[in-house]
Amino acid sequence: MCIVFSMISRWCLEKWNVVWRKMAAMSATDPSSYSEIEKCEIRSLEWDVTIDFSTQTIGGFAHLTVENKVETLETLVLDIRDLTVETVTLRPTGQECQFAITNPLNVSFGSKLTINLGQIVEKSFTVSIKYVTSSKASALQWLRPEQTAGKRQPYLFSQCQAIHARSLLPCQDTPAVKFPYTARIQAPKEVTVLMSAVREGTEPAEHDSSQLVTKFSMAVPIPSYLIAIAAGDLESREIGPRSKVWSEKEVVDAAAFEFAETETMLQTAESVLGPYVWGIYDLLVMPPSFPYGGMENPCLTFVTPTLLAGDRSLADVIAHEISHSWTGNLVTNKSPEHFWLNEGHTMFCERIILSRMHGESHRQIHAYEGWKDLHAAVEALTQAGNEPYTKLVPDLKGVDPDDAFSAVPYEKGFALLYQLQNLLGGPTVFEAFLRAYIENFKYKSITTEDWKKFLFAYFSSEEDQAKLNSFDWKTWFHGLGMPPYQPNYDLSMAEPSRILARRWIQQPDNDLTVFSPDDINNIPSILIREFLSQIFLTEPSLSLAKVKHLEQVYGFNRVGNSEIRFKWLRLCAKVKWENSVTHALKFVNEQGRMKFVRPIYRDLYDWEYARPLAIANFNAHRSEMHNTAAALVAKDLKLED
Repeated sequence: MCIVFSMISRWCLEKWNVVWRKMAAMSATDPSSYSEIEKCEIRSLEWDVTIDFSTQTIGGFAHLTVENKVETLETLVLDIRDLTVETVTLRPTGQECQFAITNPLNVSFGSKLTINLGQIVEKSFTVSIKYVTSSKASALQWLRPEQTAGKRQPYLFSQCQAIHARSLLPCQDTPAVKFPYTARIQAPKEVTVLMSAVREGTEPAEHDSSQLVTKFSMAVPIPSYLIAIAAGDLESREIGPRSKVWSEKEVVDAAAFEFAETETMLQTAESVLGPYVWGIYDLLVMPPSFPYGGMENPCLTFVTPTLLAGDRSLADVIAHEISHSWTGNLVTNKSPEHFWLNEGHTMFCERIILSRMHGESHRQIHAYEGWKDLHAAVEALTQAGNEPYTKLVPDLKGVDPDDAFSAVPYEKGFALLYQLQNLLGGPTVFEAFLRAYIENFKYKSITTEDWKKFLFAYFSSEEDQAKLNSFDWKTWFHGLGMPPYQPNYDLSMAEPSRILARRWIQQPDNDLTVFSPDDINNIPSILIREFLSQIFLTEPSLSLAKVKHLEQVYGFNRVGNSEIRFKWLRLCAKVKWENSVTHALKFVNEQGRMKFVRPIYRDLYDWEYARPLAIANFNAHRSEMHNTAAALVAKDLKLED
């Protein structure tokens, strides 16, 4: 009886701990950060560290200059994750500070470093923290030489968004805090080090002729998630007056061709959003395991090699990352719960750039494709029991923001802005609002309420106020599922692909010889994607015989365009073509972009024949994947909670 009671009590306690964590925010301003920014804020960082490929660690000093906001400050609270903190001292006196590492909410995504300062009355002070990262730091991926394209040197890259900077250095790991930084990075002289900053040159390392120190400076204040570092066997090519593309030499020329329109995109963005304040705009083509399409690190956008289609057809991702130079990097969401402010505005600006460069029809079809991506994301989240994450402004108390990541903030946010544009006077009027929004909030971090107040202040006429007051804000911000309004996109550009899809749907299985490769030879890749999307969405599903004939006629298994391959492989899984499983597993093994990898793994898991093959493949290749992607796929495959 006592044993049973003890087991029940323990079970109840564990359940209560889970509920309590989800109810409690880590701090007053950000549910994902222990930092107490109402008391003090980091105002600058000097980062002086050494990259050690042999131990797969980064170690050295983080010198943090902090603004004191209270009369007497006794403690400084920073976010860390799996860091070994050796010493903490005050500059310039060298006074050593006692510190403690705790995790009051027992979350899996960070700990609390509390530094005892004594009694600080000065308005500004500097602490020096000597530390070393873990070899399993969630922000870092380390590649052995044989895992790289050139197989000559090891490779390191970071991904600090959403809250992984705390595993790279002690910091207030919240987008509410922005600071400039300088860095001195020591590494083997055979590798090139890059950062999200201006590269200021190299010098020999003291006492070690095999090492070089590379110096960097970022003068514009940025949140911690935009600190980025990469080191490897890298070369560059100039692609514009303020841009280079970097990568291993095996792909650098292909990348230079693919991203040759970068300067045109920058100038187009400036015409809409105002001056580009970051100086340089370089691109780094990442190793295949990079989990995102792109990461908007200032001065050095990271991009996936899956964009190298050979025809510049996937360069819209660059327009997206360029737009982040204003929406996200210059005006930033104050916490992960307001992530849509970054991504919704950036999708909106990306599509303005596309319309200026390629015509309004391109904006319309890309927006429609995004709407379908939103529908798929909502469906996947709902089926997984994560429907609360379909809110535009979700409650993330006790939640790792990575677990809530989806197309929702991107496409639901875009749909909101698109409806407001139509409601308030059209593109010319709304683009003027966007520019005023950037000007008003630049260098700041804001909430949804801040944005809404500015919108109401800007559109102040009696007519506009009536429209805004009758708008369904509650459903847009806090409603579950799809938005309350579906945009009416102009899809005239997509008509050829829709006609072809209808032909395939209606044609009898025993008379498929009417189709030929010429059907798709002269249409843009976005329309091939739309064709496959229409086929995928049709109910009842296309027959297996027709899908096999699609491959016979069009050879989709041999296509290099990653977006087309992705849609094709999902169609194959939907009709349960067993021979396609090998192709699907090859695709998820050769690149790690979560946009592709997670849906394909979910499709394979839902198919009884493919499920054990997918799980076995994931277990065999997990160590090659990025930490974030591997953790989320493990949940998709029900291997972890």
